[in-house]
Amino acid sequence: MTTFPRLCVRCNKTVPAKEQCACQRQLKRERNQRHDRNRPTASQRGYTHQWRKASKHFLEMHQHCQCGQRATLVDHVIAHKGDTNLFWDRSNWQPLCTRCHNKHKQRLERSQ
Repeated sequence: MTTFPRLCVRCNKTVPAKEQCACQRQLKRERNQRHDRNRPTASQRGYTHQWRKASKHFLEMHQHCQCGQRATLVDHVIAHKGDTNLFWDRSNWQPLCTRCHNKHKQRLERSQ
């Protein structure tokens, strides 16, 4: 199947198939920077040395992601939103690879 270049809807420049236009990449970069300015630091959200130790141990016990790849991250199934009890509840943890984690979180953010 052949794919063809397309026109960017923002700047009308020709963009190779399956690529993002430079103006779209810049727009996304600016949106992410605005989001990050308002976001507490990882440490403020609870991701401390204690978390790193606990998540490392959890990954030693649960080595595979749901897709079968090696898990690299511990994800909270239900977002803890600062609730320390939910944050430390191991039944709310799941092992994920980076790809599945990012795909899952992006889908959640788009739905909000």
